[in-house]
Amino acid sequence: MVRVGETTRIGPVTGAGSPSDTDERYNVFATDLGIPWDAGDGRVLVAFGDTYGRGWGGSGPGPGDADWRCNVLGWSFARDLAGGMPLDGVVARPDGSAAQVLPKGGGREITVIPNSGVTVDGVHYLHYMSVREWTRPGMWKTNHAGLAVSHDGGWTWEKPRDARWSNRWGDNRFQLAAFARADDHVYLLGTTNGRYGDAYLARADPAALPDVRSFEYWTGSGWSRRRRAAVAVAAGPMGEMSLGFHRTLDRWLLMHLDETRRGIVLRSAEELTGPWTPGEVVVSGDEYPAIYGGFLHPWSLDGPDLYYLVSQWGPYNVFLTRSRLLLD
Repeated sequence: MVRVGETTRIGPVTGAGSPSDTDERYNVFATDLGIPWDAGDGRVLVAFGDTYGRGWGGSGPGPGDADWRCNVLGWSFARDLAGGMPLDGVVARPDGSAAQVLPKGGGREITVIPNSGVTVDGVHYLHYMSVREWTRPGMWKTNHAGLAVSHDGGWTWEKPRDARWSNRWGDNRFQLAAFARADDHVYLLGTTNGRYGDAYLARADPAALPDVRSFEYWTGSGWSRRRRAAVAVAAGPMGEMSLGFHRTLDRWLLMHLDETRRGIVLRSAEELTGPWTPGEVVVSGDEYPAIYGGFLHPWSLDGPDLYYLVSQWGPYNVFLTRSRLLLD
């Protein structure tokens, strides 16, 4: 079992007062999520959700005419995170401001939100969801989730049509998801749209990506190509998720929002298939109201200081947070 000691908010990653002054440098005054993954080239790529520039209202998302972008992508070279996490660059427009990287379609797609990223043999994959409607807090409707692909270091992205999990009936279990790499497979821990479902596990041969038909699903005793044969590996309520293998603890770590416990929870397991510990709240919504996210920094998965990125709705920005793990 992983035990957690003191948790500290290091400071903002985005917005005014962030180490990179993203408001003035990249026209990122407000954004959320901040999903980091190892690019394999000395960078950590970081994907953000709905992003606003000059004219942002000062609290919460919007308005739409404040240079709204559905998503943006930056990167960081920082290894020493004790003093903060600068963004050393972004995928930019000609004027240097952050560009939208995953395009939004027409019709009933209102935004395109990233969920998790992974690098495989120099190719980047970004799990995203096509949002149809925001409903009540913690719930929304999606058209589909999918895998976007970049072959040029994250500068340009494609969204192949065969790389989608349709959500026509509203019950697909991989609309929110977190990537992991292990035993020559790419794994995906997924749940339904919203923040109240259980988590299910899938895997694929990296050579077959991004075709979603190549995924196998954990049934409790083995793997099946039948998606509906999947059984839950971790009980919800499961909000935004992040997975990582801690090399010193020799344990998988799962971080996610738990609406019932009103906070970001850290859980652990010896295997991705579980059993997962109930975990403990590491960042409380009582201390930081309307928090969500909780995305593990991949370069902190070997020592006692675990770094991760947390969003807060009120400021509508992303904050670097550290929890001290008690290593037995």
